[in-house]
Amino acid sequence: MNRLTLTIEGMTCHHCEMTVEKAVKQLKNVLSAKADHQNKTLEIVYTGELKIEDVKQKVEEAGYKVLG
Repeated sequence: MNRLTLTIEGMTCHHCEMTVEKAVKQLKNVLSAKADHQNKTLEIVYTGELKIEDVKQKVEEAGYKVLG
């Protein structure tokens, strides 16, 4: 298993967290996604390969932005 932590801009509440988590969980190889609007983070646990570009696309489609 691998872990990836990203900074997410635009999350302001629990609903935002759920929206980001749901979007990222659609990606292949993602086992779990946990967003935290207070810390502006998204922690992803995955197996195999995960492309950061795919994560960014899903987050942006959900209405948020990956920083860095």
